Amino acid sequence: MQTSFSTHQNVPKNDRFPVALICLTIGAFAIGMTEFVIMGILPNVASDLNVTIPQAGQLITGYALGVAIGAPVLTMLTNRIAQKPLLCMLMAIFIIGNLVGAIAPTYGLLMGSRLVTALAHGTFLGTGSLIATQLVRPEKRAGAVSMVLAGLTISNIIGVPFGTLIGQNMGWRASFVAITIMGIISLIGIIFLIPKIEQSAPTSLYKEVRSLFNPQVLLVLATGAFGACSMFTVFTYITPLLTDITGFQEQSVTWILVMYGIGVTLGNIIGGRLADWKLMPSMIAIFSILAALLFVLSGVLHSPSLTLICVFLWGAAAFGIMPGIQLRIMNLAHEAPRLAATSSHSALNIGNAAGAFIGGLVITHAGLVYVPMIGGLMAAVGIGGAILSYYNVEKRKTAAAK
Repeated sequence: MQTSFSTHQNVPKNDRFPVALICLTIGAFAIGMTEFVIMGILPNVASDLNVTIPQAGQLITGYALGVAIGAPVLTMLTNRIAQKPLLCMLMAIFIIGNLVGAIAPTYGLLMGSRLVTALAHGTFLGTGSLIATQLVRPEKRAGAVSMVLAGLTISNIIGVPFGTLIGQNMGWRASFVAITIMGIISLIGIIFLIPKIEQSAPTSLYKEVRSLFNPQVLLVLATGAFGACSMFTVFTYITPLLTDITGFQEQSVTWILVMYGIGVTLGNIIGGRLADWKLMPSMIAIFSILAALLFVLSGVLHSPSLTLICVFLWGAAAFGIMPGIQLRIMNLAHEAPRLAATSSHSALNIGNAAGAFIGGLVITHAGLVYVPMIGGLMAAVGIGGAILSYYNVEKRKTAAAK
């Protein structure tokens, strides 16, 4: 059956991904950089604006909440705007938000600029993922989504350390200027490289909401949230795990995180290829590997070499599930996928926040060494969600075939 999701124009005739995808990757890179670079320049921001470190830390919390709430709200408000103009509008919001952040004279205005910027985050990635799937052959859709999401992963390897270096040497405002420039480059690319995609009439808001609240879509959203929760339960406290338990020097942590980021990027690319091959079986397998690695990590933390291997593979598995989650949601909500596609980023950010909170509780009541084990349990719940989703949809297809 032909749907608004699967109908697309300008599909490339060869197997290569189109150059137009690069500007979406650059946009995702800038978004990832603005979300996480604040962690590296937190003391600089606090000192310059005369606030405490915990108050400056609320700039991270505020952004995450802005993403979680803003993605579905903004998507509903812009439901009738065509995808390319919407993408341009979102990147313009992103640019303005970061530019205001760069010149903000007060903490309140900086927080406001972060909230405005966060509005564009989930909707840009969701809409960008939809456009990416329309620029490639049907059998390459998950790979195209992984290319967009690769911008987020690469930003952690290159963007955040580079942005932190700029902020520490030229002032934290320079970091926001650099992000603004990246946003402008992405916007120019979107305008000139993304082709005009012929779309059917916009789906009604009712259909978008109905697709979002499809029980199968909600199940996959929850599955993705548990995957994100699993990752941030451990990642939030990775520095004390590596220094206090494994015994690495603090200056070594940066390079270990770069190694983790390389694993994340490779996992994202491989996960996209596997999802194009066998979507749900590969997702179930990667979730299982993720859970197993975290259980193993909890047992080898006292061995530096084994810890390094586990951290690299864990990064690959943690992001290996992401392209499959996004494609699964878009497939299930194929009649009206925009709201569901953007809401996945809300679900992931809720999982991020929950993971950091759960990890903190584990440290308080059990001890730091138990954090990876609890992360593994969160991933095990994700396995259950993926299996249930696969079973329910396959059972429905079997019944329809009879």
